[in-house]
Order: sequence, then C-alpha cells, then structure tokens
Amino acid sequence: MHGDPMMWVAGVRALYLQALHPPTVRGVMQNSDFRRDAWGRLMRTADFVGTTTYGTAQAAERAATRVRKIHTMLRATDPDTGERYGVGEPELLLWVHCAEIDSYLHVLRRSGFRLTDAQADRYIRENRVAAGLVGLDPAEAPADQGELAAYFEKVLPELAAGPEAHEVDDFLRRPPVHPVLRPARALLWRRVADLAYASLPPYAHELYGRPAPGPTTVTRRLRLTGALLRCIPARLRWQLPPKHILRAMARLGPGARPAPYKVGG
Repeated sequence: MHGDPMMWVAGVRALYLQALHPPTVRGVMQNSDFRRDAWGRLMRTADFVGTTTYGTAQAAERAATRVRKIHTMLRATDPDTGERYGVGEPELLLWVHCAEIDSYLHVLRRSGFRLTDAQADRYIRENRVAAGLVGLDPAEAPADQGELAAYFEKVLPELAAGPEAHEVDDFLRRPPVHPVLRPARALLWRRVADLAYASLPPYAHELYGRPAPGPTTVTRRLRLTGALLRCIPARLRWQLPPKHILRAMARLGPGARPAPYKVGG
C-alpha cells in the first residue's frame, strides 16, 4: 500500500485532519519552523514513514528513538488557560497515528486500490507496531475498522478549526515556492491539495468552513487521479528521494518488489 502514488494525496489529507485537533497542531506550530521549512518537514515525515515501512528493524528503531527524544524535549502552551503540556502526550500521538492510518486507508481504497475488509483490518492492526515505535502503547491503538471509527466518534467533540488549523489550510493550498515554480504549484499541487481536502469527512469540511464537492464527484476524481498516477512506471516513481523501496529491494531481492497483485494473493 505504501508504495502506491496516491499515498501523497493521503498524506496531505492526514495533515488536514491532524490540524483539527487544537493541542496537536498547536504543538507543531509552537515548536517548529513549519512556516519556513514546511517542505523539509513534509519530506522528513515521508522519510520516517518510508523507514518504518521499508527499512530494517534497526533503522526503524533508530528513527523512532530520534522522534521520541525530540518529543520529550518539546512543550506547548494553551493560549486560553496557560497550561503547558508535552507534545509527546499519548492522546496527541494517538490522534496523529489514527489520522494518518485513516487517511492512508481511506484515500487508497476510494481511489481504486482493492482491499477486502479483512485486509483493511489487518493493515490497521499491523500499524500498531508503528504506534509503539513513536511511544504509544500498541494496545491503545485501534486494531480494526470498528475500533478506528469508534475512536473518531469519541474524539469528534474535541475537534475545532482554530487559527493554527486555518494557517495549515492556507499553507497547503499555497505553499511557498520559488517564483519559477508558481505555475506548477497552481497547476499540479493545488489539485492535490484540493483533492485531499475534498476527501475529508463531512465534519471536517464543516469545521474548516469550506465546502467540498459531493461524495460521488470526489470518488470519481480520486479514481481518475489514481488511474493516471499508476500509469507512471513504478521504477520511475521510486527514483524520487529517499528511495526506500529501491534500497529494500536491493537488500531483500526482487521478490520483495511491492505490487498491488500481491494483496489479492
């Protein structure tokens, strides 16, 4: 699944979803150079996901150790109450984890990547390992679609689109780029961001205050985008940094090549 090109749309959807949890997005905004180095942050996140997916167990643990160490050092402040809290609090880590897993699963399935419900449950269950790497108790992470849905229903009253969420929205729609790249941003990136936003659940559109096309239209666009991106040869796509898939295949042999047909098998 993680070798599918629609993961980039799914990743942007996850950012939109994560920004609706005020303590989480506040922790990001108060402790990072997100505004000046947003692209670098996105690539570091993609590198972490790639390492924990395709790297060795040792490489995954090293990457996770760095993340856990950073989390222990960072704190954020609630502007309304003045309360200080750590960005590595379990409820924050769990929200980030669930927003990512839900987005990856939702976008890929809706764009035509075929998974049975049993396979979707297996995917959620396998990602409890990733939850443990960042410092969560794996037993606290959802183990199937039912538990994931129940988690979102429980957290929904806590969600809001505050100033930080709208700042994330503004960035995702118009990320800073070199003037030469602005036409490409308008032509390509804006479409990715719009599609990611449109694929959010209705409550997210309501919180952000921006409408989205109807579900049928969004599904059609996701399927069309998925079909077009999957026409790009995988070997060409995998040449993009940081090349985790190619390194894994070199280490494990050609039989490790990710391919959708293996899911059906």
